Amino acid sequence: MNTPRAIEELGDRALLLQYGDSIDADVNARVHAASRAIAGLRLPGIVELVPGYASLAVVFDPAYWQDEEATPAQRCALALQPAFATSAAATGDADAGVEIPVCYGGEFGPDLDEAAARSGLSPRAFADLHAAGDYRVAMLGFAPGFPYLLGLDARLQQPRRTSPRTRVPAGSVAIGGAQTGIYPRELPGGWMLIGRTPLSLFDLRAAPPNRLAAGMRVRFVAIDAGAPGDHGR
Repeated sequence: MNTPRAIEELGDRALLLQYGDSIDADVNARVHAASRAIAGLRLPGIVELVPGYASLAVVFDPAYWQDEEATPAQRCALALQPAFATSAAATGDADAGVEIPVCYGGEFGPDLDEAAARSGLSPRAFADLHAAGDYRVAMLGFAPGFPYLLGLDARLQQPRRTSPRTRVPAGSVAIGGAQTGIYPRELPGGWMLIGRTPLSLFDLRAAPPNRLAAGMRVRFVAIDAGAPGDHGR
């Protein structure tokens, strides 16, 4: 059973399914399992599913759930029940994974040396350990296309910068606390920058505009500074 611990109403057209209250890989896996199970129901009144670290927002069209004896939110919550009867493992995991090329250090990762020293590693060992990780997109947030990735080796955890940068280049691969992520475009930010990818993660002209989606597996692949990249789609 993958029943949420609580279901809350978000206004008149969304429900929030609560599976926990912390950053935890197992809890996040349950969130994505619930998202897959609900999507599998193919309910016509569901507009969007938005996974978070420990919760899942279910956006619905109230017009599909009109009832004289219950509110649209109550009717929608009732329709979701079959998805909760499925175990997290039974929903499967269809994602084969995405490889992200990264040039570590130098001008592309100006904080790599500092981060490596803090972890008691050489810059090369730090980069190799980061690239060896098996990551999962826990959720997208902060800015369109920004992936928060779970799976960072505990030895690589870093505090955020005391003085955030006003401009972080697009494609920057960074670490903040127990998470790693990728800046999809030039943004302000306070995470430690260890590398950069030439791939474009967000393009309004593309369908879908996000290269990565919540629940996807991600692997980083180290490349040389002169290696070609798409910089787009």
